Amino acid sequence: MAAAALRQAADLQLEMTQEPHKKPDPSQPLLFGKTFTDHMLMVEWSQEKGWGQPRIQPFQNLTLHPACSALHYSLQLFEGMKAFKGGDQRVRLFRPWLNMERMLRSALRLCLPSFDKIELLECIRRLVEVDQDWVPGNVGTSLYVRPVLIGNEPSLGVGHPTRALLFVILSPVGAYFPGDALKPVSLLADPSFIRAWVGGVGDYKLGGNYGPTVLVQQEAQKKGCEQVLWLYGPDHELTEVGTMNIFVFWTYEDGALELVTPPLDGIILPGVVRQSLLDLARTWGEFRVVERKITMKEFLRALEDSRVREVFGSGTACQVCPVHQILYQGKHFHIPTMENGPQLVLRFHKELKAIQYGSKAHEWMLPV
Repeated sequence: MAAAALRQAADLQLEMTQEPHKKPDPSQPLLFGKTFTDHMLMVEWSQEKGWGQPRIQPFQNLTLHPACSALHYSLQLFEGMKAFKGGDQRVRLFRPWLNMERMLRSALRLCLPSFDKIELLECIRRLVEVDQDWVPGNVGTSLYVRPVLIGNEPSLGVGHPTRALLFVILSPVGAYFPGDALKPVSLLADPSFIRAWVGGVGDYKLGGNYGPTVLVQQEAQKKGCEQVLWLYGPDHELTEVGTMNIFVFWTYEDGALELVTPPLDGIILPGVVRQSLLDLARTWGEFRVVERKITMKEFLRALEDSRVREVFGSGTACQVCPVHQILYQGKHFHIPTMENGPQLVLRFHKELKAIQYGSKAHEWMLPV
């Protein structure tokens, strides 16, 4: 069906900017998401005609109808992935196939149009190729790639959109941890705030999942914490850390050394870095790797028994982020992550960096 497929990347139109922007000074720190490249990818869809011709065009503002359904009913989704420039000056995308799969799942959940994952990825690859001079070359830096798909129905009726807009923008970003030093974060664990629930949309990357978290993030900062540990259910299950997946490295009750993260049960976003850490750890075969529910009760019991070694979050922005403290029910609990190296965090950090910057050839990387 014509409406279900994205037009071939071979049809891609290219319009180069006549007014290129000045690129950031490599000696100055890059703030996340504040600087954008010269070009963007744009594809329009309608129920009658299906996908239009994809085009790479100069970066510009969007023109939207005031009744646009994305603005009124959050018929909007996005992705986040990165391109890295290696020591060989080659640019590579990190596991973009997983982002395409997740983006398609999100689109179908919102009744937004389906698309060909391979064709869209080729269009994105071409966009990064056009703006590859914007990929910063310093260690820890990268080019953040943000695909977005929105309902563009010019109507106030709630329903599946007959028009949609897909666009991709690029942003050079700096190292999450300046100087390559891992800075641990503290977490507010307040069960009165819930990020996602069973039967909801917490396992899709939708804009509507993120806006409501800003207030809770502010609450955490008021209480001296950098991030939020999202809990769920009567047993206060650990689910996510801010916008990251969470991992616990500990000695389990049966005496086995174990890396555990909550399962993809409908309330956990299937993170690309999350999957990568699981894949790496299973390849090593040095400890048990489990996807299982973790409650605050069993976590605190393990902490009291000195069985917890490291706790950390994983995500596209930070890759791996250590946790050193949790504020739960009015009490601060110290996590000995940093005292333990943090050996596993640093190992994951080093391994990912070697793969992403090309010093270690790997099938996860797509050359641009």
